[in-house]
Amino acid sequence: MHRRPIPGRGAAGWLVLILLLPVFAADGWASSAKASPAQYAVSLQEAWITLPDGVRLAADLYVPTDGASGTMAKGPFPVLLEYLPYRKTESRSRNYSLYSYFVQQGYVVARVDIRGTGNSEGRLIPHEYSDIEQEDGEVAIDWLSRQPWSSGKVGMFGISWGGFNAIQMAVRNPPALKAIIAVDATEDLYQDDVHYMDGIMHLDSWEMSQDLDNARPGAPDYVVDEAYFKNRFDTEPWMLTYKKQQRDGPFWDRASARDKHDRIRIPTFHIGGWYDGYRDSLPRMLEKATGPVKALIGPWIHAWPHEPYPEPGMEWRREAVRWFDQWLRGIDTGIMDEPRFAVYVREWHPPGPYLERVPGHWRWEDGWPIARIRHQQLFPGPDHGLLNQRPDPSVHQLRYVPSTGVEGGGPVMWWGDVAPDQRPTDAFSLVYDTQPLQEDTEILGFPLAQLRVAADSPRANWIARLSDVAPDGTVTLVTGAAFNGSHRNSAREPEALVPGEWFPLDIEMHFTSWVFPKGHRIRLAVNNAQWPMLWPTPESTTTSLQIGGTQASSLALPIVPAGPGRSPEFQAPVASPSLPGYEDISLGTSSGYGEVSAVTRNPASGEATAVATNAGATQYPWGREDYRETIEHRTWEKEPWKTSMKGSHEIEVSLPDRTLLWQAELNFTSDRENFYYRYTRRLLENGQLLREKSWDDSIPRDFQ
Repeated sequence: MHRRPIPGRGAAGWLVLILLLPVFAADGWASSAKASPAQYAVSLQEAWITLPDGVRLAADLYVPTDGASGTMAKGPFPVLLEYLPYRKTESRSRNYSLYSYFVQQGYVVARVDIRGTGNSEGRLIPHEYSDIEQEDGEVAIDWLSRQPWSSGKVGMFGISWGGFNAIQMAVRNPPALKAIIAVDATEDLYQDDVHYMDGIMHLDSWEMSQDLDNARPGAPDYVVDEAYFKNRFDTEPWMLTYKKQQRDGPFWDRASARDKHDRIRIPTFHIGGWYDGYRDSLPRMLEKATGPVKALIGPWIHAWPHEPYPEPGMEWRREAVRWFDQWLRGIDTGIMDEPRFAVYVREWHPPGPYLERVPGHWRWEDGWPIARIRHQQLFPGPDHGLLNQRPDPSVHQLRYVPSTGVEGGGPVMWWGDVAPDQRPTDAFSLVYDTQPLQEDTEILGFPLAQLRVAADSPRANWIARLSDVAPDGTVTLVTGAAFNGSHRNSAREPEALVPGEWFPLDIEMHFTSWVFPKGHRIRLAVNNAQWPMLWPTPESTTTSLQIGGTQASSLALPIVPAGPGRSPEFQAPVASPSLPGYEDISLGTSSGYGEVSAVTRNPASGEATAVATNAGATQYPWGREDYRETIEHRTWEKEPWKTSMKGSHEIEVSLPDRTLLWQAELNFTSDRENFYYRYTRRLLENGQLLREKSWDDSIPRDFQ
């Protein structure tokens, strides 16, 4: 059941929801782990956390109870915090299913809405990971540690945003925070996050949908008044802020831990997926974090490992309980006696875009870097072979086709997901293949394309992709990366290219694991566009690649020698309970965001269009919510400077007494010198317009 939150008195005011839910026992522990605590039932309570300026954060507390009475069990209990802007009240089905595992093991789990989002009070934070968010987070951690049912020890965990800010809070080291687990998260906000992938502008479905979601009041009352308009609906869209920060620098340094690893003194556990775009952080954290650290990477997209796509999954929460018991309860669970890094070794599979199960196996590694890995250098050849020996010098040229690459980035268009066959993209790339392999060849790490390149215009990007070519000709993407040519010396101080000038360009591809089977070929492909994932450079261009000679381009592969290895035995996912009253009516895309569903090209005009869509509906105890999204990407072969993107988003909430419809339309275009941002929000009640606000801005292209 659900009730409207009732304001508390001071920081400790909280309301018990009448929600008595049964015990769902978790399975056994690893043989090295101590026995788990007694199993508990789960109850949901609402609380308010008052900040120093009087603003209150809304929290849902999932607490252990002693059974059918719903009375909170005798503590104290350690507390786990997930701190997000993603509307805790509408997320209760997801949260109850996820958190029950921990509550049954004797943890309180707190889900707190960030200031100005969901049911929390105050003005919307100005952007992701702001100082305000982090300062408030420290207050929330302290509050959780001082409650009478708390042991005083707090852990943070989360996926994506929740993993990001867990890492950021670990850098800040608040006294009560004792350990974190970050799932599908990164500590490098500029290079890895969705705004500038590999230093190149990216327009993401999440950016657009989140800007609309930020403009909504809390459920279930959806109070629409002047305070709401001032603090949420009328606030500047986050995307507009990001698109003005096109180079690396202080804006991104502010919350990135990439140069602050030495400040992380608490234990950190990092979990990633081979089909997730944030996986590069795992080896960096293993190598550089100064506190106790572990990592695990499996065959998933941006998803919890117990609800994986693709399969196989694993019950990561079992490992999480062992981790938090070790550091929040002082129990020697044996988790620190195991190797620090668990890797799912990927074996060949055909290209996507959809894949039910990834062939492969788990293996322990002691950490990162791995001493036994050897780097094999291969050289592009004049006949488009990929050779063991440096060939004689020559030059290969490539005409820039800005619509190239829609097949390379997967359904949600980033360096993750299960990508389609690469042959359509390879047709507009420089491609180099080995001879059929004489034996299985495993790689693990960051393949490195060391290129020597030139361009005949002042602006060009380079994309390097590593693929597996099967005997039947299908091409499976293994990994890749892009590089903004103007960042060749510094992403903080970009420089225009000098037309015709040769320079070295090292493209470190994203973290990967793969076993190339005997009889397959290894392919390196190089081109200058990855559309619509990356915004095209503005000018028609021909680029050149140095082949052979003393300054030959090359590919360095991190080869893992064959041999036996130790394997972890992870538990398969266990069934998670569901929350009555919350039901998905229709599911959208597997990613939850707009995915490309149609691509058209007009050979006469050179125009290319890619359309991404998504839609879904959910029934809540108070009403129904429908979500719709359409994004149209467009570019022109001969006029890439006028690339455009149009996005349309709607969230409709049908309540017993009214229907509220939030709409957003974004028209993002460019010319040779500028980007143009035109965005409109609307709120309609029962079909009548209540509010409309627009933003219209010109943003200089800063080497993009």
